[in-house]
This record gives sequence, structure tokens and C-alpha cells, in this order.
Amino acid sequence: MGICDSCHSGCCRSFAVPISGADIHHFTHRQNLNFWDFACRWEDTEGLISRNLAPHFLFEDDPETPFVICLKHIPSSSFPGTTKCRFLMECLPDDEHPKGLGRCGIYQNRPQTCRCFPAKLNASNELAILYDIPSNGRDGEPAYDLCSRQWTASDLDPNDTIQSLVIARYEMTFFSKIAMIWNQAPGAWNQFPDFIDRIYSNRIASETQEDTSADTVGVSDNSESHKRAA
Repeated sequence: MGICDSCHSGCCRSFAVPISGADIHHFTHRQNLNFWDFACRWEDTEGLISRNLAPHFLFEDDPETPFVICLKHIPSSSFPGTTKCRFLMECLPDDEHPKGLGRCGIYQNRPQTCRCFPAKLNASNELAILYDIPSNGRDGEPAYDLCSRQWTASDLDPNDTIQSLVIARYEMTFFSKIAMIWNQAPGAWNQFPDFIDRIYSNRIASETQEDTSADTVGVSDNSESHKRAA
């Protein structure tokens, strides 16, 4: 039995899950989801969510506060007074599973951040390093209890894990470039989805444009549009 098979999904309850522009584009274009149904901006003044990987965005209604774009949390049915990932499906507690079971409703399409848990790349980007998981993720509430034991290398596929980590690093690095442009003239939160869609819908160029860098093809052109819209 896998470490997650009998779990109530404390990780999906405890943590804000950063998403990249690529995740957003996938959800809106491939899964036909509305941005406002799955995304939120999470205040991150102490950098505990970004962890020096996910970028901070500023917005005109609160230009001094850094936000990370994350999956939305909603109230839990199994644990009243607590929250959970918007996509977490809950099975009510029973004798065998006193905290219930949790299942991801978008497992095959989950964001790269979720695919990487609980690992990170080492300094050379060649090895996956497993995090030490605390017993509880937030407030000491039972809903936020985490993994029943520490993860080991045998719990993860070595190649899939490295590939997920590399993709996540690449996409968050690109997303950070987008954040730098947006933050030059922070726009309204309700303008953000269209801005991201313009950027990520133009990531493929023809062969005649092969000498044109990504900085000028998709990013700079759309930054001008952002400035006009703002």
C-alpha cells in the first residue's frame, strides 16, 4: 500500500499550493475551467509560500503586499472550521479511517508543485532531495496532520520525480520573468487572467522566428499590452 492510499490528505489541507502560468493555461484551456474557480492570490509577506521558487506578484489595490498565485481553498465538510484544496474530494470518516479519506479530483492533471511533493532539487539539479515532513502542517488541528511516516526513495519513481522537479523549476523561472514585467506597473487582480492567457498562448514560434528569444516573442509584446490595459 502506498503512503497516500489510506490518508485523509493533510497536505492538501495544510498548504497553499503555488501554481505557474503554465498550470493556469492548462486548467483554462485543456480542462475548460474558469480561472476564478480554481485560483487565488495568497499573501506571502514572509516568503513562506514562495520558498524562493514561486514568484511574487503585486496588484494595484495593495501594491506593497507580495502575493503568490495558488490553488483556491474552500471549507472542509469532514473537518468543519478548516479548509482544503478546492479539488480535494473527501470521504467521510469511518471505523477503518477515523479521519476519512482524501482523493485528488484532478490527479492526472494536478499542478507541478503537487507532482513534486515531497521533494526538491539539490544544488546541482541532479538529485531529488526528500523533505523532512512535520507531524502537523498548521495549527495542530487533526485535519492538518501530515504523513504517517517519513517518505523514502522507494515511495517515488526516480525518473518521474526528477522530470517533474525540472519542469517545475523551469516553469517557475519563466513565471518569475512574467512577474517582473507585471510588477513594473501592477494591474488589477481582475486583469491578471487575460494577461497570463496572452503570454502563455504565444509560447510557440515559427521556424522563421527561431532567432527571436522568448523575452521578445511572448513576454515583451504582451507587457506592452499589459501596460496599455493598466
